[in-house]
Amino acid sequence: MDEIDFLAKPMILLVGQYSVGKTTFIRYLLGRDYPGARIGPEPTTDGFYAIMHGNEERVIPGHAVPMDRTKPFHTLQAFGAGFLNKFCCVELSSPILESVTFIDTPGILSGEKQRLGRNYDFAKAIEYFAYRVDRILVLFDAYKLDISDELKSALDTLKGHDDKVRCILNKADQVNNQQLLRVYGALMWSLGKVFKTPEVLRVYVGSFWDEPYANDHNAELFDAEADDLLNDLRSLPRYCATRKINEFVKRVRQVKVHCFIVEHFRKQFGWFGKDKKQHELLENIKDEFKAIAKEKGLNLNDFPNPEKFKTIIEQFDISKFPKLKEKWIEGINKVLEEEIPNLMKQLPSHDTTDEKHGDQGGVLNPFANLHDAKNAKLDATVRWAINQTEKAKYDTKFYQLQLQSGKASGNQIMSIMAQSGLTREVLKTIWDLSDIDQDGKMDHEEFALCMYLIDMVKGGIKLPSALPISLIPPSKRELVEYE
Repeated sequence: MDEIDFLAKPMILLVGQYSVGKTTFIRYLLGRDYPGARIGPEPTTDGFYAIMHGNEERVIPGHAVPMDRTKPFHTLQAFGAGFLNKFCCVELSSPILESVTFIDTPGILSGEKQRLGRNYDFAKAIEYFAYRVDRILVLFDAYKLDISDELKSALDTLKGHDDKVRCILNKADQVNNQQLLRVYGALMWSLGKVFKTPEVLRVYVGSFWDEPYANDHNAELFDAEADDLLNDLRSLPRYCATRKINEFVKRVRQVKVHCFIVEHFRKQFGWFGKDKKQHELLENIKDEFKAIAKEKGLNLNDFPNPEKFKTIIEQFDISKFPKLKEKWIEGINKVLEEEIPNLMKQLPSHDTTDEKHGDQGGVLNPFANLHDAKNAKLDATVRWAINQTEKAKYDTKFYQLQLQSGKASGNQIMSIMAQSGLTREVLKTIWDLSDIDQDGKMDHEEFALCMYLIDMVKGGIKLPSALPISLIPPSKRELVEYE
């Protein structure tokens, strides 16, 4: 890891079988398609896509991406041409991408299909990203709960990253209540067999796309689950620095354990019978790990997977490894006991806003739902009346406009409003209510409010004389004089 790995925005990895809605989920959050996105019932996404923020839309081919040292992907060169041919970086302008980066992955197949066309190790690629991302979203289809060999292999690589994993039961609006109950239970049972942890994985249930629910009998549940998921993603920029330090600490501890393992093995060798001794050590590797942990006072959870470690180290002559120097361990201990605690003290508190990077949930965080604590009368805990499904629908229309600094001009908005067929006087009132900062333009929230008020009037509901708190976007409540 180098400097760019620490400066990079939080990354969200999406994993799942084909046609479970990974690419659609990204579109749901972006409010638009990204270049190269393909959606269909068959396997469509056939490569890895890094979707990042950029002022201009462009697609960077996989072989060129590791050469760009401003992006945290330079070590992907180790996967070779087979992988890089299936990897690319997409840049586009979107508020969400100002704070996070998405990694879209190929749909996981089953049976013989998974072995055809993959000229790289899919599981290792997932493992690579699992170490570097801040959140891992594993998507399941309500009609496709089987866990194939390749999916199980990919999920196995996520072990050790359980704190990052969130599961999504997508397309849940397509089944009735009884079926949903059984599907949810079956999914939890399958996940328990794969992850084998006493803690229950968090599973979000809903339908994450910009279309109305097929069956709205659980609409309130799906909206609440969507809010919970977005709140979880909303926290990523805020705790990004803390997570990276946490990952760094885990790496340092693993290095320390690795040093003790190699030194313990090296000391077992004499002048003769080296091959026999190495074979003996590796055959009893689990017992050797327990002996090292007991001698050095280490936790076995910090040790590598015994079988995986064995397959790697058996390729080397352990007796020729260099002798462990005490000053190396002293340096590692100094990092863990002194330098990391000092670094933690330098982190800003959670209520501090980093306006440059948005790391603390500031104005650049598009997920942010903050408010000025002084305006207690504008309590941000009151949920916005525009739910996630409606917002996604309005965003799709908004991001088709020509935007400047994230805002659409008055003329563009007026032409859309005129299509509603409402009178000029009604449209004038809607504009006055929606243009909260009164700058003659609209951002995505003001536009969503405008479209919502138009739909409200067309539905026979009278416009309010002033916006109630439930209609004010939480991020703008400090701008409104509300009584």
